[in-house]
Amino acid sequence: MLLPESVLLSGPVVVLAAFVAVNTVMYGALAIGKLLPKVYLSDWIAPRNKRSESRSIYPAPDAAPLRGPGGPVRRDDQQHAPVDDGDPDLLDSVP
Repeated sequence: MLLPESVLLSGPVVVLAAFVAVNTVMYGALAIGKLLPKVYLSDWIAPRNKRSESRSIYPAPDAAPLRGPGGPVRRDDQQHAPVDDGDPDLLDSVP
């Protein structure tokens, strides 16, 4: 042994050993906590200040169905010009 048994069992060394043990467990718990994903309290508790309906200038997909000259228009086609496929009704509707 490096130190005699009487020194290892003395009061200050036992207190130091207990401190090191608690410190090691705490740093281990913190390291494991860093590996886990973050948990937000707001995900578990419903907010009290949430609006009952959206006030966005963009309607929800199920709130107002979009209709084009040939039927429903997909959301990603809204920004594109109509394609000339020979349909006279489609060409008349373009400003």
